[in-house]
Amino acid sequence: MAKLNLKDEITVPEGIGVTIVAPLIKVSGPNGDLERRMSHPMIAITSSEGKITFELKNGTKREKMMMKTFEAHLKNMIAGATENYTYRLRVCSSHFPMTVTKEGNKITVKNFLGEKVPREAKIPEGVEVDVKGTEITVTGPSKEKTGQAAANIERSTRLTNKDRRKFQDGIYITEKAGVEL
Repeated sequence: MAKLNLKDEITVPEGIGVTIVAPLIKVSGPNGDLERRMSHPMIAITSSEGKITFELKNGTKREKMMMKTFEAHLKNMIAGATENYTYRLRVCSSHFPMTVTKEGNKITVKNFLGEKVPREAKIPEGVEVDVKGTEITVTGPSKEKTGQAAANIERSTRLTNKDRRKFQDGIYITEKAGVEL
C-alpha cells in the first residue's frame, strides 16, 4: 500500500482570528467565536502568517479523508464566523390549526393533528429561532448546531402510521443554508 505525503493550506480572511491549541481550533470573527476539537496522530495542523497548514506524512487513504474533513470543518467555521447560516422552515397544517411558539431554548408545537399533549424541540445554545406565522427561520454561526436545530424542529412533527400522501401536516425544511429545496 502506497503511503501519502500531503500538504494543504487554507488562507484566513481579514478580520478572522484562528487560534490552534492542540487539539482545539478556535475561530473568532464578527459573528462570534467557534471552537472544534480536531486531532489525529498522523495529521499536523499549524498556523503561520494568515494561513493554516494541514500536513500528512506517511498516511493512507483513510488519513487523507480525515485531513480533508478537518479542512472542510475549518472552512465552515471561517464562513460561520463571517456570515450566519440560515435555515427556513414552513408550518403546514391542513387538518387542525397548529400553533408554534418559542419558549426559552425550545420550540413548542400545540394542537398537532388535534393532539392534547404539545410536542417540543430543543434548540442548541448559540442558535436563534424566529417564528412568524407559518415561517420559521433558524440562524447561527455554527453549521452543525443550526442544522441540528432545524432537524429537531422538523422531527418534532414526524408522523407514524399515517399515509403521508393524505396527512401532510407538519413542519418542513424549505431552505438549507442558502440552498432552496
